[in-house]
Amino acid sequence: MKGYFKKSLSLLLAMILLAGVCAPAFAKETQWISQSLSDIPVIRISGDGEKLYDEDGNKVFHYKDFGSIFKNDDDDGDNETLRAVANIMMPFLIQGMLLDNWDPYYENLQKEIGELFEHSLLDKDGNPQYGTDISPDRQEKMERTRHNDQAWRTGDGTKYYVHDRYWFYYDWRLDPIETAAEFKAYIDDILASTGCSQVGVVASCLGTNVVTAYLAVYPEHAAAHVRGVAYDGSVVAGAEMMSEAISGKFNIDPAAIDRALLDCNAIGMFNVDEFVNITLEMLDETGIFENMLAIPKKAIYYRIVKGATSALALSTFYTWPNYWACVSKEDYPTAMEYVFGPEGSEKRTEYAGLIAKIENYNTVVRQHVPEILTQTVNNGVHFGVISKYGFQTLPICETNYLVSDQFASVGRTSFGATTGTIYQDLSDEYIAERTAAGFGNYISPDGQIDASTCLFPESTWFIKGSSHSNWSDWELRLLYDIASSKEQLTVENACWPSRFVVYSYTNPDEASDGEIETMTALNCDTENWAAENKADSSLTALQKAIKALSSWFRWIKALFSKLFRKG
Repeated sequence: MKGYFKKSLSLLLAMILLAGVCAPAFAKETQWISQSLSDIPVIRISGDGEKLYDEDGNKVFHYKDFGSIFKNDDDDGDNETLRAVANIMMPFLIQGMLLDNWDPYYENLQKEIGELFEHSLLDKDGNPQYGTDISPDRQEKMERTRHNDQAWRTGDGTKYYVHDRYWFYYDWRLDPIETAAEFKAYIDDILASTGCSQVGVVASCLGTNVVTAYLAVYPEHAAAHVRGVAYDGSVVAGAEMMSEAISGKFNIDPAAIDRALLDCNAIGMFNVDEFVNITLEMLDETGIFENMLAIPKKAIYYRIVKGATSALALSTFYTWPNYWACVSKEDYPTAMEYVFGPEGSEKRTEYAGLIAKIENYNTVVRQHVPEILTQTVNNGVHFGVISKYGFQTLPICETNYLVSDQFASVGRTSFGATTGTIYQDLSDEYIAERTAAGFGNYISPDGQIDASTCLFPESTWFIKGSSHSNWSDWELRLLYDIASSKEQLTVENACWPSRFVVYSYTNPDEASDGEIETMTALNCDTENWAAENKADSSLTALQKAIKALSSWFRWIKALFSKLFRKG
């Protein structure tokens, strides 16, 4: 592994992409039982985070392992990665600047990062390499649950199901349409082993891509065998953090970085003071600032941001079709060109098999999400959505001003809510107009959201103050009830007290143990910062870029060091 510490400037640049996708949607496996005691099994499918192993049983390097890299300090307290930043890749960078010959830089950038991720990358047809898959323990657990009834019984013998017993574990890298076929088979096996005619489905993050693909490809099966579907932290309509980083919508905003740090500190991810101190030392340690200031602004953007996108994407996360499924309908054409080049390019030919899977999902699912979900409801399947907010999108996103759960905007996770921004709420004129039209009850007390424009306004709930990666017990209670209830739940008959609620972290070390309360004008200001919509005129655009790139690198170190310490 020591050679991996010498990945130099490539690692610095990779942080641009890594920062957008390195916070997994881990879910807390509880034994919470719904107040309504489900009479059907409820299947839960989450996002990434499941560890991957190769055919020899070795754990595959993944983004969580960056914590061990960043902890590799020598006796003087200097990090080997930082010392290498200005070394290995610098000759290729200089060659590009002096001779305008950037191909060697791109090739070596992809090679350097690709060596770290080699076993987790899919091949050029979008298939696993080296026999990689989820752990044998997870596979065995699924086999046990799918073929053995997990029901509990009351004193009189009535059968009911404890939630979180039926987990669909899967290789979250793969094509959602292929995984949907496995999901259908899992449902069939559970129906056979339990004797039930229906199941419920709770999906979060990348899991919503798989479930939507299932609903698209097997609508009759879903209509016959799925009672309810509940989404939380959905990315099926697009997630800015994954979509914008590879589609040219890249913007480095120091103020947005400051806000992200305050958010992370507030929800217990790490201490802001630690970041401030190490950021101040970054420029002196690496010497990058002095070297890169000589590079013209155009070269910084075109060569470093756009030119490196393909190399970074294909050496990290974008050989994974399920991550491509998070690219929005609007960004998709541009993202394909950024990563694979124009039609007829060498990379289009080289990655033809992978592209075929990505394009198939685009045709079957991405272009028709509202129609797929509407038809599902029309077929008699109950449906509900939780949309979380109170945060900005990640600072590297051009749209970091959007109201979001950190990773995806409310407009996308709620399937159509109209929102303000972190700088400005919905206008008084808009609110007055919607209220006069009879939609006043759909306006959030903080003035940021109009829920009436959602695809399913009566079965979409909003929770402010809970981030994308937090799955609180309150959310699970509502999700499981949506999936298992014998009637369609709405904001009028669900267990939550209101369409809009506020979440409070009562224990930073166990975020899911927080509390909710009905949102009011008095408790709705939960943001951890005061957003000021003005530019920092004291720095040039280039200086902002260098400052932000440096900050991101050290921020990732602090973040993963914190995660690593927590185990």
